[in-house]
Amino acid sequence: MVYVFLANGFEIIEALAPVDMLTRAGISVKTVGVSGKTVNSSCGVPVIADITIDEFDFYDVEAIVLPGGMPGTLNLENDARVQQAIDNAVNIDVPVCAICAAPSILGHKGLLNDKEATCFPGFEDALDGATLSENYVVTDGNFITAKGAGVCIDFGLAIVAKLKGEETAESIRKQIQCP
Repeated sequence: MVYVFLANGFEIIEALAPVDMLTRAGISVKTVGVSGKTVNSSCGVPVIADITIDEFDFYDVEAIVLPGGMPGTLNLENDARVQQAIDNAVNIDVPVCAICAAPSILGHKGLLNDKEATCFPGFEDALDGATLSENYVVTDGNFITAKGAGVCIDFGLAIVAKLKGEETAESIRKQIQCP
């Protein structure tokens, strides 16, 4: 199961575009409401999560996804259960995926040391120890990072490629008419 964490103030398309890409690839995915079952996006649109973080299964994890947005990123970072989920994902060697400001969470934890990574412009200092990339989406080992909302489909397809292979990701790219 891939879990996409939603905290109040998350960037809606950075969360839901990857959900769409993963679902198209036949990958099981659930959204996790960190701040309850209904979570308000950064633009004020409420989203009903599949489960709350209290229902999250730390051991049924194929990957985790951290969307950006403000104050969503800060709300994710300040939640001890999200921190535990990240630590668990790293310990069981599954992908940890973060977009926009959310790679800063991984940087603050020291998880991007000696990794190539990217983030929304202005958050680079939080990626201390990482090799900063100008690429829009970067996969380095089990870490996938991306710059922001404009590349959320590419971000989702990078996760698909990691879990199901590049051929599956490219098939979906063609299917949705994404250059």
